[in-house]
Amino acid sequence: MKKFTTDFIVEKIENFTCGYCILTLTHPDKLPDINPGQFVEVKVPDTANSFLRRPISIHDVDYKTNQLKLLVKVVGNGTEKICSVALGDKINLLYPLGNGFPMDKTEIRPLLIGGGCGIAPLLYLGKVLSDRKIDVNFLFGVKDKSSVILRDEYCKLGGLHITSEDGSEGVKGFVTQHPVIDRIGTDYNVLFVCGPMPMMKSVASIARQKNVSCFVSLENTMACGIGACLCCVTDTKMGHKCVCKEGPVFDINDLKW
Repeated sequence: MKKFTTDFIVEKIENFTCGYCILTLTHPDKLPDINPGQFVEVKVPDTANSFLRRPISIHDVDYKTNQLKLLVKVVGNGTEKICSVALGDKINLLYPLGNGFPMDKTEIRPLLIGGGCGIAPLLYLGKVLSDRKIDVNFLFGVKDKSSVILRDEYCKLGGLHITSEDGSEGVKGFVTQHPVIDRIGTDYNVLFVCGPMPMMKSVASIARQKNVSCFVSLENTMACGIGACLCCVTDTKMGHKCVCKEGPVFDINDLKW
């Protein structure tokens, strides 16, 4: 798939108290085809102290308005600068990068599982699945009630199940402790997962026990985004693979987990 380096215009900025922001960016021309699960490399504004681009999942795409959205969690100087842009600013993206979630399986009954900022790529995935008349259900793990964002956006697409570490929202505990997990293998025959590594490995273990397909989006540190720097290599049964180029989405059966 062809890659592009383009300046986008910052159309809208939404800030959340839990340290997230959503940037709505407008493309000057028609957007290329973008698959759910792909990501962008963002050039950090004012790069005096931030030389490398930052990999950010594509949160949503609107081809009618030539807009895409990025859900960004502020974790350091680079992401803080990205979320500090102003309306009308230009921000440069290298995109679309990596592969996406496979959706060619027949009679798909998916459960989309996200933890933390791992919910980011699941909104666009949910929209594409819903457009294909596929029932969508989400299972999200959060720290506490204040970390629940965009509830209405996800609920528009299907069922939303939540766990929180402190029990202030949904079921107390981790995603693997939610009752909906018991329906894997009956109601759900494929899992699409993004979030912290321990969470994804726990879900992968359940998927193997129940003999269902499971695809995970890895969040290894990525510098170049095109497989040149080898920063994001992960070990697979076919050898070492660059997460940015041959991922970020992998079938769990291909990983050495």
